[in-house]
Amino acid sequence: MQDFLRKALLFGIGVTAMTREKVEEFAKKTATENNLTEEEGRNLVKELLKKSEEAKRNLEKQVGKLAKDKLEELEVPSREEFQQLEARLQHLESLANINVITIEPKK
Repeated sequence: MQDFLRKALLFGIGVTAMTREKVEEFAKKTATENNLTEEEGRNLVKELLKKSEEAKRNLEKQVGKLAKDKLEELEVPSREEFQQLEARLQHLESLANINVITIEPKK
């Protein structure tokens, strides 16, 4: 199963990496080899571009979900949680009248 997922992911990356120019080149070659009409060739280009965009969107969703799941598994706080903790700390510091040097995050 893991090998299948790896192969599917690699296929998705390959499809999404195809530029419009490469898709048209591939479709033209395929149309010539299979004796397709000009209209059938255009339809093939449209279909390949559509599939490429769909694969790209699906891959982006899958990678996003995998990253989110992994961050949750590692218990990495979200930006919102971090900001809430930062606000609580500032509030506690103000209550204790403590002057603390703040370190700005690198950008």
